[in-house]
Amino acid sequence: MTAQAKPYPRVQFLIDTFAQWLRHRRELSELRQLDRDDFERIAMDLQVTPADLDELVRHGEHAADELPQMLKALGIDEAALGRAEPLVLRDMERVCAMCKDKPRCHRDLAAGTSAAHYEDYCLNAPTIDRLGAAAAKH
Repeated sequence: MTAQAKPYPRVQFLIDTFAQWLRHRRELSELRQLDRDDFERIAMDLQVTPADLDELVRHGEHAADELPQMLKALGIDEAALGRAEPLVLRDMERVCAMCKDKPRCHRDLAAGTSAAHYEDYCLNAPTIDRLGAAAAKH
């Protein structure tokens, strides 16, 4: 795209961000319109508690975007993990989505220091360590 076709990238960024926010608010509204039985059935189908499902929805679709980056930084093949242990990967996504240490994770990922520090704050650290130990045995 030429500079002339997109003359105000900051304005476009704000418009896109606002559009994403509106989309998320609509999704939350749709979820709130479900009756409690339907909501609990969906949670059961996903093998999470209704409280966890509610929190995951509030965090939005990009809440676990850090996980693939963290796995890559630690030398773990996400696609292979998904094939071998899909439930483990899904649980790791859930844990990542509800993490309260995103700023620290972002800093470490950007600085390339995740491998040295993730165990200090990442709630997926025990799982990651078990995966590493299992890989070392093979």
